[in-house]
Amino acid sequence: MRLRDRLSGGRWPIVIAAVWLTTAIGTLGVVAQSQFAISQKGREFRPGTITIKRGDSVQVINDDLDLRHHAYVDSDSFKYDSGDQEPGSKTNIAFPVAGDFEVLCAIHPKMKLVVHVK
Repeated sequence: MRLRDRLSGGRWPIVIAAVWLTTAIGTLGVVAQSQFAISQKGREFRPGTITIKRGDSVQVINDDLDLRHHAYVDSDSFKYDSGDQEPGSKTNIAFPVAGDFEVLCAIHPKMKLVVHVK
């Protein structure tokens, strides 16, 4: 029996609707939020500057084998504190407001990541 014959009898619009809904939900998930990876290695954030959209996340990855880090943001409109980050750990920072933010390391004061949130 052909596919068209099996889908006859009123089922064809249901199949089309299901495919459309699945595609739409998948697209919304991609559009709604993005995540960007930032490495902590050699007492630096890499890259040191990033531009993202409001609502996006930055995943800060401690790529140092023997150094602990501690990422934080302290601004009037947004505050974040990761606590201690052991080697190999990953920390997600979501930026809910637009602005320019500095992500600093409480352990290594020269480390700085600038995040421009549009």
